[in-house]
Amino acid sequence: MRVVVGMSGGVDSSVTAALLKERGYEVIGVFMNNWDEKDETGVCTSETDWSDVRAVADSIGIAYYSVNFAKQYYDRVFRHFLDEYAAGRTPNPDVLCNREIKFGELLRFAMSIEADRLATGHFAGVEYRDGRYRLLRAKDENKDQTYFLYMLNQKQLSMAMFPLGGFTKKEIRDMARERGLPVSEKKDSTGVCFIGERNFKKFLQGYLPAKPGDMVTREGRVMGRHDGLMYYTLGQRRGLGIGGSGNGGRWFVVEKDLKNNRLIVSQSEDELFTGSAACEQATWIAGKPPEGAEKGVECMVRLRHRQELQPCLMTVSGDAINLEFALPQRAVTPGQSAVIYTNDECLGGGILL
Repeated sequence: MRVVVGMSGGVDSSVTAALLKERGYEVIGVFMNNWDEKDETGVCTSETDWSDVRAVADSIGIAYYSVNFAKQYYDRVFRHFLDEYAAGRTPNPDVLCNREIKFGELLRFAMSIEADRLATGHFAGVEYRDGRYRLLRAKDENKDQTYFLYMLNQKQLSMAMFPLGGFTKKEIRDMARERGLPVSEKKDSTGVCFIGERNFKKFLQGYLPAKPGDMVTREGRVMGRHDGLMYYTLGQRRGLGIGGSGNGGRWFVVEKDLKNNRLIVSQSEDELFTGSAACEQATWIAGKPPEGAEKGVECMVRLRHRQELQPCLMTVSGDAINLEFALPQRAVTPGQSAVIYTNDECLGGGILL
């Protein structure tokens, strides 16, 4: 069986390729260049990653390609990212990247070279059971990445392989060392996929005009100035520049007033908690919501990556989802994803309003 492995130059995808080669698959490594710009030091980080991919592929003895999806990424992921920030929301581009690029463009490339499957280094599982493909949570709950894969459909999952789903991150790192992979000690990447560890605010300033405005309390008392609503997120308490004001306690961002370009702040963290949330743009891995969802079903939800699963009552109407939480949730952020689970299975989700 021929398997294309999406290789990033990191430890996870490198071990994925090595494991599949050892299991007897015909493995072809493919490196995606999705972002052409240089970082703050003038270095194009994709060049370093591509070099690491070549070194790993040579080490384990597999063929490899490099493909450029920068235009597709810009058009289908980055434009949406900018639009969401301009509208005052906080998007999650990794979710769209998985659907549109990794399991969109890369999957089409894999099929064009007659591959039978597309494998990635995601910490997740896939299983065909009771007539459909199911996306399963990983063994390592702290690294589980099903949150970023919830937009995949049956066709995409039918072609997917996630060999790392049954391992912990420590086991993956140990396997890389045991095999002498050139990237065994390489640090894990952090931050938004195309921004990496660069200064996020400085990066965003290069694409969207800042609109400074007042930072105010609910009562309208001006506490300071904000640099632009897009630079702040609900629940944020660092970088506000108003410490020591009021009762001397911490200040939190509790709302964005887009109409008047005001950032609402409060010293009451209680304002950040809510018992319910609404979502739009619902997508379901099975192609439809779970049975009985129009009347309400008990399930679990994750409102951000690595959050512990939260019990809730979910009601679905068309592409809208309403969630009633068993416990109040903090800083439910518009633009982020609410991802739905039952037991070990990820069902789908929607975009928080």
